[in-house]
Amino acid sequence: MDDPQPSNPRGRWVAILTGALSILIGVAYLALVTVLDRPGPLLPPPPEAFGVAAAAAVVAPPG
Repeated sequence: MDDPQPSNPRGRWVAILTGALSILIGVAYLALVTVLDRPGPLLPPPPEAFGVAAAAAVVAPPG
């Protein structure tokens, strides 16, 4: 029952190639994330970007 020779050698090479490609894509992704995250993690935008400071200034008068 167990045949030591694969019945479809082309299918075996396709499987090996796609597995290697998958690993390569994963390593490239990790390298890209490492390079892009080197300056530090992204910070959230300041409240002024959402208009929160303008609304707070209108609600709470100075003084």
